[in-house]
Amino acid sequence: MVTQSKSRSPRFTSRVYVVTVDDIVDIGRSAMIVTLLASAPMLLSGMVVGLLISIFQSVTQIQEITLTFVPKIVVVLVAFVIFLPWMSDVILVFVRDLYGSFDTLVLP
Repeated sequence: MVTQSKSRSPRFTSRVYVVTVDDIVDIGRSAMIVTLLASAPMLLSGMVVGLLISIFQSVTQIQEITLTFVPKIVVVLVAFVIFLPWMSDVILVFVRDLYGSFDTLVLP
């Protein structure tokens, strides 16, 4: 059986942390960069396949609108599966850093 001591140290100290505008801008900037990095493999692969298919359509004069959907979906899905470990690592590093600075940003 674990017993707790009655005399606890105070939870909050007299230190005061102030979140500045620079801190908020830095967190927002980092969040946008992480979002761009995590979505870039899928967006770029879809863009490249769309460009290649549009070049193929203009050369062969095949103007089928649905021709682009299936290859784009397949390529984006493959890019998602291939880059998932890297994307999750990028997101986890950001979240770990954000939670690591939680005590200096939020707690008084």
